[in-house]
Amino acid sequence: MSTLANICVYCGSATGKNPAYVEAAGVLGRAVAEAGIGLVYGGGSVGLMGILARSVLDGGGTVTGIIPRFLVDREVLLDDLTETIVTEDMHERKMLMFERADGFAALPGGVGTLEELVEQLTWVQLGQHGKPVVIANIDGFWDPLIQLLDRMRGQRLILPGLDVRYAVADKAEDVLPALERLVASAPGARTIAAEPLRRM
Repeated sequence: MSTLANICVYCGSATGKNPAYVEAAGVLGRAVAEAGIGLVYGGGSVGLMGILARSVLDGGGTVTGIIPRFLVDREVLLDDLTETIVTEDMHERKMLMFERADGFAALPGGVGTLEELVEQLTWVQLGQHGKPVVIANIDGFWDPLIQLLDRMRGQRLILPGLDVRYAVADKAEDVLPALERLVASAPGARTIAAEPLRRM
């Protein structure tokens, strides 16, 4: 039985140039609401973050926004969330997002999204948690990162037995199935199952 009660989605506070990013945020938000899964995200009302959160809320889902005090005005805190948590700093925000989520997904975004995604990949690599991580590679956005990870493996900077484990979903509608499959494959495990993760 899946234990995916809440997922954390990292994404941009801007919409970007590609309309596919906006569409993907809406598709994922509606899928989260329809599945009865709670969304944990950065709390803003702008960019892909806002589109994602509103799509969940419009579908009757629950949304927890976690935002540091200094970003409340900059990212325009969404005021009709199910739950809002204002933290003192980014470190507290990221830890609460981690604690509230059973899995993680990253839509397109900027350097903040990249940093949050890479932090979760690092924690999985070091065996600090077994929560699944899915890269939503919308229209190839994350191809350079995926290629860099492959290069690190090829250069033996990521060693066998310390692999960076994640799944890649090329479409927003594949994100939840990928997360649920990974949760079901290793319920209660400290680290993600050792077998290679297939590309969705």
